Amino acid sequence: MTETLSPLLPAEVEEGARKLLERACEQHLTLATAESCTGGLLASLLTDVEGASHAFERGFVVYTNDAKSELLGIPLDLIERENAVSEPVARAMAEGALEASRADIALSVTGFAGPGAPGDEPGLVHFGCARKGGATAHCEMHFGDIGRGPVRIECLRIALKMLGEALA
Repeated sequence: MTETLSPLLPAEVEEGARKLLERACEQHLTLATAESCTGGLLASLLTDVEGASHAFERGFVVYTNDAKSELLGIPLDLIERENAVSEPVARAMAEGALEASRADIALSVTGFAGPGAPGDEPGLVHFGCARKGGATAHCEMHFGDIGRGPVRIECLRIALKMLGEALA
């Protein structure tokens, strides 16, 4: 069970985090996150499970384009050309988090949890998952205009699923 987020999270998300961390511990693998629209919520969830702290290596909260570039090494011209909420940037965020950490697996999330600028699709989120020595996976989700909190919770579900697949 998580401690600080428990009142807000669906039970299956908490259980999914616990099981994921157990599997990472069993395999002696560490995880990192690179988060934009979730603002560190995934890292918080993964550090909230007692007894599994050694499975989470670090998290990057990279809300701005400059932060994505400075902390994860993503070229600003890639972000400007493709848009911060895009498959290429999600992949680059995961790969950058892997490079900038000692983790074995890194998960990235970038999207619009709520209304963005005119023309931005509320609930559009891109995920990237990179594992040392492996290909970087991508997932694009269209959650719709369901609100910031619900989008972030749905992001946790997808992130846990992708991390679980990377552990397989």
